[in-house]
Amino acid sequence: MQARTVLALPGLLLALSYAASSHAASACGTAPSGELRAERVASVKPSRTEAGLYEGPVWIKDALYFSDFSLGPGFPSRIRKLAADGTVTTVVEDSGSNGLAVDAHGDLVAATHKYKALSRYAMADGKRTTLAGEYNGQVFDSPNDIAIAKDGTIYFTDPDFQKAAAPGGQPVTGVYRVGTDGKITLVDGSRPNPNGVALSPAGDVLYVNAGDGFLRAHPIVNGVPGQGKDLVKGLDIPDGMAVDCHGNIYVTEHPARRVRVFSPQGKELATIRTDANVTNAAFGGADGKTLFLTGAGAVWQIRLDVTGSPY
Repeated sequence: MQARTVLALPGLLLALSYAASSHAASACGTAPSGELRAERVASVKPSRTEAGLYEGPVWIKDALYFSDFSLGPGFPSRIRKLAADGTVTTVVEDSGSNGLAVDAHGDLVAATHKYKALSRYAMADGKRTTLAGEYNGQVFDSPNDIAIAKDGTIYFTDPDFQKAAAPGGQPVTGVYRVGTDGKITLVDGSRPNPNGVALSPAGDVLYVNAGDGFLRAHPIVNGVPGQGKDLVKGLDIPDGMAVDCHGNIYVTEHPARRVRVFSPQGKELATIRTDANVTNAAFGGADGKTLFLTGAGAVWQIRLDVTGSPY
């Protein structure tokens, strides 16, 4: 029997409307080109003695939120906040989270390997509720990355990277859709460890990368993703992604220590380098033109002349 969410979803909206019209697209700036380098945010220091990663950056109002998780038993995780003045604080101590997003109410939506579920954390008090807890009577492997459509539909990836965090799991590593009615469907269960997921500005294409090294584009018709087409091949262990207001896709390549920028047609436009392994990307800052990157013990930033998705 197909599972339903524990909490029915209201009409979640994408927090940052980036390219809501052709006028917005023409005014959103110029996409990057060539070779660029991101700089570390000096105030972000490791909060653990164990090896770990920073993940799931999301810009909400005037701050960047990200997951800070250990690679030790259970992959313990906390959600931290980087304020505009550089101050870093912890907002949820035991979140069990990886990827993060933001809903229409300004609350955090989290891919939580601790609970093997998609969760919501209320910004007011940090209280957690479950948005998607199981599929076909079984919990997920380790929810990883999230994309929320303007109508509130949520897409998330479920690789097995943190599967050992809790018992149980799925027979495949998959990409899932959570409808506004709470119904969960499997979009694609054919790929090894799907990871980064993102939506085009118009919400008519779902992008997913995976351990096979491909970036795949799924056309969305009447709210339902169709069969995907491989847009880019040969990616070096791709991880999280962001999309700018022109629809260009920013793909992090974990061990290559870089972000490559591709047009919606798959043409490579730019490379942004980091000095350590990189996991994910998000646009933020006062004008939405700072690209933030997370990775192995670091958060980086780079000023661009283009706006984009806040996670």
